[in-house]
Amino acid sequence: MALDELKAALPDYAKDLKLNLGSVIGNSDLPEQQLWGTVLACAMATGSPAVLRELEPEAKSHLSPEAYQAAKGAAAIMAMNNVYYRTLHLLSDKEYGTMRAGLRMNIIGNPGVDKVDFELWCFAVSAINGCGQCLDSHEGVLRKAGVEREVVQASVKIAATVQAVASVLDAEAQLPQ
Repeated sequence: MALDELKAALPDYAKDLKLNLGSVIGNSDLPEQQLWGTVLACAMATGSPAVLRELEPEAKSHLSPEAYQAAKGAAAIMAMNNVYYRTLHLLSDKEYGTMRAGLRMNIIGNPGVDKVDFELWCFAVSAINGCGQCLDSHEGVLRKAGVEREVVQASVKIAATVQAVASVLDAEAQLPQ
C-alpha cells in the first residue's frame, strides 16, 4: 500500500508525519472521492516525485476516470491561479485587482465531477501554494454549499501532511547516504 511505503521511507525524526499519514488519510472520514481526489491534487501540488510515485496509483484505484482527471485539473489550475491571485493580494497597488485576468479557467466552471469535491481539492492545493485569496474564495464556496468546517479542516490536514512528507523525502534524497 502506498501509505505504508511512504511511512517506511520517512526517517525516524519524522515519526509524527508517519502517524499523521495514517490518521489523515488512512483513517479519514471523508467520502472516498473527496479523500483520494484531495490526496492526488496535493501530491501533484508538492511536485515531489517520491510522493507522487507512491500516492498516484493508490488514488487512481479509488477514483473514477473523471474524478482522477478533475483532481489533476485542480492541481493544474491552482498552480496558475495561486500565483496570479497571491501576487494580486501581495501587491501594494490594488488597481491590479480590478483588472481583467484574461486567463482561461474553464475547468472551475465545469470540472466533470461534483462541484463541491472540486472546490475542496482547489482549497487544499491553495493551502500548499499559500494563496490566501484563493483559500478564502474556495472556503466561501464550500461553506455556502453546506460543507462543514470539519470537512474543510480535513482537507487542509491532508495538504499539510502530504506537503511535509514531500519536503522531508525530497530533502533526504539530496543528503549524502
